[in-house]
Formats: sequence, structure tokens, C-alpha cells
Amino acid sequence: MAFDLEQLVDLALFARVVELRSFTAAAAQSNIAKSAVSRRITLLERRLGVQLLRRSTRRLALTPEGTRFYEHCAKLLEDARAAEQSIATAGHAVRGTLRISAPVTLSQMHLTHALAAFLVQYPEAEIQLVADDRFVDVVEGGFDLVVRIARLASASFVARRLAADRLVVCGAPAYLAARGRPEAPEDLVHHNCLHYELVPRAGEWRFRTSRGREALPVRGNFSATDGTVLRQAALAGLGLVVLPSFMVAPDVAAGRLALVLQESRRAEIGIYGVVAKARGLPLRTKTLLDFLARWFAHVDWERPGESRADRATSKTRQA
Repeated sequence: MAFDLEQLVDLALFARVVELRSFTAAAAQSNIAKSAVSRRITLLERRLGVQLLRRSTRRLALTPEGTRFYEHCAKLLEDARAAEQSIATAGHAVRGTLRISAPVTLSQMHLTHALAAFLVQYPEAEIQLVADDRFVDVVEGGFDLVVRIARLASASFVARRLAADRLVVCGAPAYLAARGRPEAPEDLVHHNCLHYELVPRAGEWRFRTSRGREALPVRGNFSATDGTVLRQAALAGLGLVVLPSFMVAPDVAAGRLALVLQESRRAEIGIYGVVAKARGLPLRTKTLLDFLARWFAHVDWERPGESRADRATSKTRQA
């Protein structure tokens, strides 16, 4: 069966509607009227003799036939983009806009420094950073890269591990002096355990006990959807908190917070760069991922914005 150019355009348009999950967005990105997009998809369905999309006023859903058809259309577009990219990147120029979503505190303490250094090295690139602790859909949100802190198997998403960290339990010295230092996970039932609302409490307060790994029935009178807020509450002496080590390492080093129950907690987490697909990444996205992996390999968690090399140099000068 021979294909003409108009039919190929229809395949590309269908794939764009699916990826953006919107006729309106696909029309805007394609610079044509929404009615024209709808008409072309309808004609495509008639030509194929199957329904590809179920439409409602609120959402689009693929039919089983539409899912199979989209897989082929997406592969066609990926190959076309890869062909164009191979020519466009021949001069190894990193340019264009990178839209990124990342957690608020990680952005404030570390990621912004990395992105600033990236832009110095690649001045033709442009970055739009959306700081948000909630996990967002890469495609639906229109992001080139989503950076997240999680226990995440690499096979679960198209993700690259940029760095490793661990979850720790800590509290202010004044709080521990008043309430006592927990010596075993079971002691937490007598403490005010603050809660990060974006994860289940059962996963947040999970330890190795004499009965094995288990979630403890802790209680607390304060919760928040922002890790920085919980850190401030812990510093104020309100209670104990579970946070990534990078968030509290400077406070622990300065004596403002103290770690507890370290022997009962081995909560390894990763900092991941999540992208929409593994193949055919734009050069700017791939370059940024490589840059961030190198950056986080040398960052000093205890001193935001400063690398281990910078810290060693500073110590040498002081000596």
C-alpha cells in the first residue's frame, strides 16, 4: 500500500494528539485549527475502518486498536526526529528551551547551582524550572526532564539515576533533651512524629525491628507537603522528622539537628532524571542529563552550592 505525504501527516497528527492528550494542544503545536485536527483524525478512522480514540468533553482515551496504531506512529515520528537530530546536532550546538520539573528544596539547595553552571557552559540553551514536590507526568506536563527523589526502580520509568542519598530521622537537641532520645524504633510511639503528606505514613516511618521490617503506628500533630517546612518545624523543636540527608546535613554538622535510630534505618533513595523516552532524546536534554550526573557525583551535600573539590581547596587555604 503506497502512502502519500498527506497520509503521513495524518499519522504524525494522530501521534501528536495522543502525546498531548488534547486536540486543542495538538492544533496549537501544529499551527492549524482544532476543527481541522478533528476532521483529519475522523477521516483517518474512516480510512482505517476502526475507532482510534474515544472522545468526551473532559478527556481522550485510546481504543485497543488506537493503542496498537499509536505505537507504530510513535516509532515513525521517533525515527524522523532522530534523522533530523543527526543533522541538526552535527555542529554539537546545545541550544533551545529545556522545561524541567524538580522538588522545591532540591532546587533551592543544589539544582539551581547546577543549572546555572550548565547555562554558563551552554549559553544558547534556556531553562524553565518548575519547582514542585508532586510527581508530574513528563509528557502531559510538557517537560523535557523531571527530577525526582524516590525509591525508584530504573525499569519503572525511563529514568537515569543521577545521585544516591538516604532518608534519616532527626530532631532538634532541645526536643530530644525534653522528650528523650529514642533508642529503638518502638520508642517512637512516645514521640511527636511529623509527617510529609506526599507519601504514606506507613512508608515514611518504616524500620527494622525485632519482628523484622515494619511500619510503626506513630502519631504527630503537624504535617506538610513541603520538606523545607518540615525541616523548619524540626529546627523549631516541634518533633522528629524523616527527610533526605542532603536537606539536613548542614544542620546536623552545625549541631542544630541530631540524627537518631541510624542503626535501624537503611532507607536508600535515588535522585533520578526522568524523561519521556529512552531513544531519540534531543541533544540539549541528553547533554543536561550527562552534566547533572557529573555534577551530583561531586556535590557536597553538607555545603549547598559547593563541590567536594571546592571544600578541599578551602581547607588547604585555611591551613
